[in-house]
Amino acid sequence: MSSGSAIRGSRVGSSPMRPDERTEPAPRRQVTYFCSAGHDSIIWFAAEAAIPETWDCPRCGQPAGLDSSNPPGRSRTEPYKSHLAYVKERRSEEDAAAILAEALAKVRQRRGE
Repeated sequence: MSSGSAIRGSRVGSSPMRPDERTEPAPRRQVTYFCSAGHDSIIWFAAEAAIPETWDCPRCGQPAGLDSSNPPGRSRTEPYKSHLAYVKERRSEEDAAAILAEALAKVRQRRGE
């Protein structure tokens, strides 16, 4: 019994199985980056692209550099901060009390108190 597909393993809109012989891929080059955890990552760039000095390691997320004997050090990770922690960095206790008093006054005015 036929499943409806004229050629087994094909579907409407699928691309050819092999690359087109009339096209040529863009020129590119590979660059190897090394992180302090000992990972080496091969990243492909366009031939005319500028190569960055550091790249985030795809395995551990730490910065990686071009020199295998002297990779960049581990980045310091910031602990998670809540929205309130960021607000407290920008505002003092006096500012917070003034803003709260102003907001309460607006609410009371709307209620007609």
